[in-house]
Amino acid sequence: MTLLRIEEPARMTAGASRPLWRLGFRPFYLGAAAFAALAVPLWLAQYLGWLPAHLGEVLHLGFGWHVHEMVFGMAVAVVVGFLYTAGYNWTGLWTPTGAHLRALVALWLAGRLAMLLAPPPLAIAVDLLFLPAATWPLWRVMRQAGNRRNYFLVGLLGLLALANAAFHAASQGWIAIAPGAPAQAAVLVIVMMEAAIGTRVIPMFTRNGAPGTTPLVQAGLDRWSLGTLAAAALGWIAGAPAWLFAPLALVAAALILLRLWRWQALRTLQVPLLWIMHLSYAWIAAGLVLLALARCQLLGSSAGFHALTVGSMAGLILGMITRTALGHTGRMLKAGGGERAMFVLIQASAVARVAAALDLGAQPLLLAVSGVCWTVAFLAYVAVYLPYLCAARIDGKAG
Repeated sequence: MTLLRIEEPARMTAGASRPLWRLGFRPFYLGAAAFAALAVPLWLAQYLGWLPAHLGEVLHLGFGWHVHEMVFGMAVAVVVGFLYTAGYNWTGLWTPTGAHLRALVALWLAGRLAMLLAPPPLAIAVDLLFLPAATWPLWRVMRQAGNRRNYFLVGLLGLLALANAAFHAASQGWIAIAPGAPAQAAVLVIVMMEAAIGTRVIPMFTRNGAPGTTPLVQAGLDRWSLGTLAAAALGWIAGAPAWLFAPLALVAAALILLRLWRWQALRTLQVPLLWIMHLSYAWIAAGLVLLALARCQLLGSSAGFHALTVGSMAGLILGMITRTALGHTGRMLKAGGGERAMFVLIQASAVARVAAALDLGAQPLLLAVSGVCWTVAFLAYVAVYLPYLCAARIDGKAG
């Protein structure tokens, strides 16, 4: 059994709500994309000094806000929307819909507004509510169905909630760690989610979507790859010395690239819904190499984490929120001009952002280019997919 199935589960019940509230991917994908398109240009305007002074006094647009909102705001919304939809597939039981789903989306939106506008104690209290409230119904459905295979994903959501709490505690000086440490830990947790799910679905999608391909999958190699990636992630979080972390990260990167070669990544170049996943998965390897160099004090860690966030995380997010939205609204799994533009733009954004972090010169220009590409990519998603996500499935099925 695969970790994710695009087809509908055998058991179906009627969704007693408007189409937007019939399954988690609809509002969370839309909300996350719209928020991504607003948050990055807002942050860049503040960072580059383009924002009027009076707005800078009202809005909490510090570096901590940017880091927090990209991880615990945008990325977490996509993760929750994806897992609610996948959980429905895995179990045949309904994850939150209707009023329950509306309440969770409202809580997520309240957190975004609070982090931007509210005093820190209130912002923290509101923001910390979302992940536990979103995790519980997923756990309940999996436990009811006995879906033990995917319990680890609930555990990873729990780790994200703990990292969020640690971020806020560090930001307020309640614990003696830098706020960036729990944010980096959260990024690495999401990377582990991407790696685990990608291991299961990318070869399957490739086999089904690129005629003539025969991706080679070896369970032992997959376990070694995920294991070394997890060890490298733990090593970074624990502050392992360069002599230990660098070899772990480089081996993990090499195993990722070996598996992509065995999955016949180069034979997907004519299929945008596939190459975006392969290329974004490869950014995990790039990020690990850059983090190895950072631990050896050859460069800063920003390049590595932006390779993981903009290159891998955002790339896979766009790859998955297009593919799953098409499949779960009853449409053909085929990219049009809008999808191609999104995928090229997010990769251009990643290249420019990593180049800016490497301090190769013209940093303000590179940041602006990265921000424009990012913003247009996510605006394109909203423009193309808003009608799909707000309408009933075209095949008449539930969800």
